[in-house]
Amino acid sequence: MHFMFILLQLAGAIMLLLWAVRMVRTGVERAHGALLREALRGATRGRVRAATAGTVLAVMLQSATAVAVLASGFAATGVMTVSGGLAVMLGADVGSALVVQALSFDLSWLVPLLLFAGATLFLKVEARIVKQTGRTLLGIAFILISLRMVGEATAPMRHSALLPMAVDYLRSDPVTAFAAAALFTWLVHSSVASVLLFMSMAAQGVLPAEVALPMILGVNLGAGLVAVGLTRGQAIDARRIPVGNLIFRAAAAVSILVALQLVELPMAWFGESAARQVVNMHLAFNLALLVLCLPFTGPMERLVRLILPDAPAGQESFDLMSRRTSALDRTVIKMPSVALACATREVLRMAEVVEIMLRPVMDLFESGDRARVDQVRKLDDEVNRAHTDIKLYIAEVNRGTMTQDEARRGIELTDLAINLEHAGDIIAKSLLVLAEEKSDKRLSFSREGWSELTALHDRVLANMQIAMNVLVSGDLEAARQLVVEKERMRRLERDSHERHLKRLQSGTPQSIETSDIHLEAVRALKEFNSLLVSVAYPILTQSGDLLESRLARTA
Repeated sequence: MHFMFILLQLAGAIMLLLWAVRMVRTGVERAHGALLREALRGATRGRVRAATAGTVLAVMLQSATAVAVLASGFAATGVMTVSGGLAVMLGADVGSALVVQALSFDLSWLVPLLLFAGATLFLKVEARIVKQTGRTLLGIAFILISLRMVGEATAPMRHSALLPMAVDYLRSDPVTAFAAAALFTWLVHSSVASVLLFMSMAAQGVLPAEVALPMILGVNLGAGLVAVGLTRGQAIDARRIPVGNLIFRAAAAVSILVALQLVELPMAWFGESAARQVVNMHLAFNLALLVLCLPFTGPMERLVRLILPDAPAGQESFDLMSRRTSALDRTVIKMPSVALACATREVLRMAEVVEIMLRPVMDLFESGDRARVDQVRKLDDEVNRAHTDIKLYIAEVNRGTMTQDEARRGIELTDLAINLEHAGDIIAKSLLVLAEEKSDKRLSFSREGWSELTALHDRVLANMQIAMNVLVSGDLEAARQLVVEKERMRRLERDSHERHLKRLQSGTPQSIETSDIHLEAVRALKEFNSLLVSVAYPILTQSGDLLESRLARTA
């Protein structure tokens, strides 16, 4: 019973650690997403610059995997080359190891301060950046708390009779230790969490450093597998970066593992304590990987192009909805509550496709990739088809006997489908057309104008997430936040308009050349955002929070 309690405590500590790491990443992404993406866009020239950007981004996001997903998205739109993305990934892995270094020190004295400051900012301030900064501080506090819980859970293991047997087995079988650590890292999707866990176990004397060394190698292999798994459904260009990074990491990890069978590595090189040796080994591996592999990103790009060749023209499809069975189940037409639930699922899937269309828009403005523009535009046909199917399905449901609430819900879902269809048209018939015009005329936005557009686009993307959450959960606070965002978007659009006019008055050539495109793109993004906000209106109207299209005052 005591042993089961220890395992339960350890499992709880591990889950808290995973959740806290994700919480920090979410806070940073929501607070500084536009800045992070813009920094990655600016790292497309020069391998050293790309690696440095990857390091900084991984430190901020506390995840090399998150950087891999960002870099893969840029590669898919032609903004970043595979070799540039590989340089970013090599730097990101070093950044992730630096995060582990920072969290390995005893920072328990910071926990009360982080909890107080984080909770105050998150609960009491509505400004998005401040609120998400609070989330980040809370996440760091929870990481430190979870590490203390891991230490408390593993401390009794030092007196276990089974521990010496397990350690002796892993010492004599480093391949098993390597494979187990790789599998664990793949399962938890976080190399930061894995290394911190092994560090805590080493600090308690549960995990000797010589046993931890092959496990650290396994962690690095597992981290590479995670990125490959997360991008497996994306375009071929997006998948090449994680695959190339995995080849680098696997070759290095397996080579060192084999070398350890022939040569004994002096563990004293990595520090005095076992815990310090664990985190230093992890950092040393990734620094060595960066130095040795950075000059070979070009050859690796050629290799992964052989492994993942370009698909024949027109073969690669972004037709996500056609690959799934429709959620509109006609066998439940005579059961309105069930049928409306099916319609809700289909509207949500429709919104997901619209989001997929919106996400690469700014990259297409920059790259002008005609093939990619055509692929994104084809998705509008799927949005239109879903819109028609949903309207006809709900109309058929309405022919039966429905309660007043069910009839109202049917109207709401129909209106949402209409608005999403309009949102898809804004992308396909306005934003993509503007991107093509910019490419055809070989124009460039001014630095200030480009920054304004990317900030607006990132804000609309964030609001798209809120809108989908509102659609699924019906959460009142999220609905209120969405309506508040409409007013903020209106102010951003007005400010962008005024700054653009000032640039025209000052005679900025790029602003003069792209004036029409800039103003139309800003207008389109604002209109798109307004359509998203319509998701919140039924919830706020029903609760009494929306009076004549305005939020009611709160007490």
